Amino acid sequence: MTLLAKTERERRQAKGGASTPVAAGLPTLAAVLAVLLVLTPSAAGADTVRQVPTDQAEITLSFAPVVRRVVPAVVNVYASRVVATRSLSPFFEDPFFRRFFGDPGGGGPRQRLQSSLGSGVIVEGGLVVTNHHVIENADEVRVALTDRREFDADVVLKDEGSDLAVLRIRGAPTDLPVVPFGESDALEVGDIVLAVGNPFGVGQTVTQGIVSAVARTQVGITDYQFFIQTDAAINPGNSGGALVDMAGRLVGINTAIFSRGGGSNGIGFAVPSNMVRLVVDAARTGSVVRRPWFGATLQAVSAEIAEGLGLDRPRGAIVTTVHPDGPAAEAGLRAGDVVVAVDGVAVDDPDAFGYRFTTRGTDGATPLTIVRDGRERTVTVRLGPPPETVPRDERTIAGYAPLSGATVMNLSPAVGEELKLPSGKTGVVVAAVTPGSPAASIGFAPGDVVVEVNGERVDTTRTLEQMMRERPGTWRLVVERGGELLRLALRG
Repeated sequence: MTLLAKTERERRQAKGGASTPVAAGLPTLAAVLAVLLVLTPSAAGADTVRQVPTDQAEITLSFAPVVRRVVPAVVNVYASRVVATRSLSPFFEDPFFRRFFGDPGGGGPRQRLQSSLGSGVIVEGGLVVTNHHVIENADEVRVALTDRREFDADVVLKDEGSDLAVLRIRGAPTDLPVVPFGESDALEVGDIVLAVGNPFGVGQTVTQGIVSAVARTQVGITDYQFFIQTDAAINPGNSGGALVDMAGRLVGINTAIFSRGGGSNGIGFAVPSNMVRLVVDAARTGSVVRRPWFGATLQAVSAEIAEGLGLDRPRGAIVTTVHPDGPAAEAGLRAGDVVVAVDGVAVDDPDAFGYRFTTRGTDGATPLTIVRDGRERTVTVRLGPPPETVPRDERTIAGYAPLSGATVMNLSPAVGEELKLPSGKTGVVVAAVTPGSPAASIGFAPGDVVVEVNGERVDTTRTLEQMMRERPGTWRLVVERGGELLRLALRG
């Protein structure tokens, strides 16, 4: 290599020309290519020298310029909450024992401060994006910058479905650094990315890798299964940190890893920036995240289904049910149609469709490519939030009854979307259950639809509440859960 470089310089000096620097752009790729392509066969078959590094800058591989821009805007997030704990020993619960031996805790329930550590990214004017699981149930949240400034923060928005949350720094100064949003849909497998966060609490750490997959679904992390997969090392404490491209733009929020021992195995997942942007837009206005309503349920296309429908391979998502008054019905979709693309972007399963459709927002319309009768066609679906066609009339059942302690609502498309129920459900649904209540002890759970009580149809929360006030000898309930009917017989 040294001899070749010397020969090239001597040849250029003999011609009176200066050495040509490696092309500007990504120094990493340019330098590597320059080394790999020193010897290139010419058209005549002889070995000729194309280009070699000519100074230290050309052979130094560094991501430092990107890191310098990004790291100041990645913060540590400290979340804490007070939890009740039991006595040190069950004996201390006994007044007789405490009389003779005392109670080191002073008697009564004790409290303990529980803390968690994660990362976050400043995206604009004091707004910090992190993971929902980092600040879940927190009483206090603080953020710490790399320059050691610390601030209290308020939780502006929680979106459990995407495992994202937005914080607002109290009294945020105007000089806070930010990481600009990038276009996550522009990522390709093989692109270089950097992960920034605070793994294991050791301090701000940067790791480098490539994009391993851009549409990883069926991971089982959030309700919206669509992740960027990377082999950049991500460890506990990185949650909520930044995944950035080589231009220093935010392309994802690091959320989870696949690990058998708790450490990084080179399989990390990040929420794409296009989903993050949707949540931040909602936080700006102080509202909840509004997602478009499709008004139909979908199922994955298996090899058998694909063969039966005449598809060249299993792809897309097949429509199984259509809400009669929903956007899908308005667009002319019907059961058996296979959605294969959203706005020209291919989708391989219902999770991919859910992400693509959700990130289109709630205004205007979007084209869908469907396969019907073996032929592709395009339909246009209106974008809008799910309507609350009937008042939810939220009620918490009291008294002595099987559903005491359950909060129930009238079902509408809006309530159904919130509780992740299939489209088209009607009636009364359990929205929450108080721990330790009769409803909890029986096993009722959010999402259960109460169909009948003692042979009578349940149509509204008011009707159900009246039924629960009665005191029959035996309660006979029909409940729908996960598409199956459960029949319960309970003594009054």
